[in-house]
Amino acid sequence: MDPITHGITGALIGKGVFSERSGPVAVFAATLGAVFPDVDVVGEVISRDPLAIIKYHRGITHSFVALPLFAALLAWCTRAVARRRGMETPSWARLTVIYGAGIASHIFLDGTTSFGTRMWAPLSEKRVAWDLMFIIDFALSSCVLLPQVAAWIYSASDPRLGRSRALRMWALSSVAATLVWAVAAVAGYPFHLWIVALASALIAALFFLPAMGGWGFRRKRSSWCQAGLCVTAAYICFCALAHHAALRQVQAFAAANHVEVLRIGALPVPPSPLDWGDAIRTQDGVYQARFDLRNSEKPSFYLVPDSSPDPFIRRALELPEVQLYWQFARFPTIHTSDLGDDHIVDFSEHRFTNGNRRSPQPFSYRLVFDPAGALLEEGWLQNGMFMQLMRRMQPARRGPPKTVVP
Repeated sequence: MDPITHGITGALIGKGVFSERSGPVAVFAATLGAVFPDVDVVGEVISRDPLAIIKYHRGITHSFVALPLFAALLAWCTRAVARRRGMETPSWARLTVIYGAGIASHIFLDGTTSFGTRMWAPLSEKRVAWDLMFIIDFALSSCVLLPQVAAWIYSASDPRLGRSRALRMWALSSVAATLVWAVAAVAGYPFHLWIVALASALIAALFFLPAMGGWGFRRKRSSWCQAGLCVTAAYICFCALAHHAALRQVQAFAAANHVEVLRIGALPVPPSPLDWGDAIRTQDGVYQARFDLRNSEKPSFYLVPDSSPDPFIRRALELPEVQLYWQFARFPTIHTSDLGDDHIVDFSEHRFTNGNRRSPQPFSYRLVFDPAGALLEEGWLQNGMFMQLMRRMQPARRGPPKTVVP
């Protein structure tokens, strides 16, 4: 999940569950705890390893095993800083619980994505991925943000100030929804403009209707945020039901066509929780389908085949970088080609399909060998979606050439 949504979720938890008893420090702690696990991006920044995003991201800082330690350390640091500034804070134990709740929300939300997270590291390096939501989910972000905005609107002592806040925030939210529509279209995940109008109408209802009879002004901030937590939980449950329906589709295809399944999954596709991509990894390649659950027709699957095994593929699979990649990938394919006298081996991960079969998929890794089997170059293919997270390796020879026997 994106860091902004994590932070907003932490703030929602702090305001809805802890702030009435523990004050503003609770909101700070829950928010910081909710974004803390992504501190591991520092390892990616300082490392020259092109596979840093696989090695370091969503590891020990995203682990339930290490959560108590990080929560306790953050609580201790917070109390130490607060004492120096003469600020009151909850007890160390309670502050540890608040930080723990924020960190736990981060781990849980990352587990709902297809990227997954190593939530039991260091006991297990296996990535847990429930495939319920895409990495960026604007509906989820709205569920955790809008109740907090409504709470701020109706915290005004003067109803006229509340109406002014509501008007400004509704206008800003409508513009934001329009920008999301434009960005989704450019990214290749368009949706109808009428959805923007519907979202704007629902936001208007949330911001303006509670003013009738002064009802909204009588609600506590914690009540608004608790309602937001309930709505967020309901949305995640809806995504789980949609995932179950999508998974049944791919299982039915595999059974009807007697597909030998190595790995199977239903993968969320933006922008709607009703859009899905099914995938099956077989001995020969990956079957894929993209479909909308609102469509009663069965999804149409197509096969992305592996290239026939050859000595260059075997050489590639021996490399530690490729072995690490293979552990990370869930629905990879292998494709070979020639570039002059050099031989290319491409590994493509189809978990985050960009909808264009001709362009490289996100997390596509390339190796270039000379005719003797020496590795000349390796690195991520630039594909736009994750380009800012990837770094190509400089051409380099690794040790003495190995003769490849056809």
